[in-house]
Amino acid sequence: MPAKNVDEITAEILDLASKSFRVPRAELAPGDDFFKKLGIDSLQALDLLTQLERHFGIELPDYELQGVSDFRTLAERILARVG
Repeated sequence: MPAKNVDEITAEILDLASKSFRVPRAELAPGDDFFKKLGIDSLQALDLLTQLERHFGIELPDYELQGVSDFRTLAERILARVG
């Protein structure tokens, strides 16, 4: 199976976020701040991260997520773990 790239991972994150928080997928873009765009708080963001960890089969340490608030940067952090 070929390795995924950041665009593919970003798309998967956007799909998952769209389903989880019932936000139309077309309204989500890679550079969006997920707190603002999804209307979520830090507890809901943790729930999203747990789903992403399960989806990608990885563990994301808290220190790697400090200051991350947009989908693309989140995808880059996940790619670093998946790759």
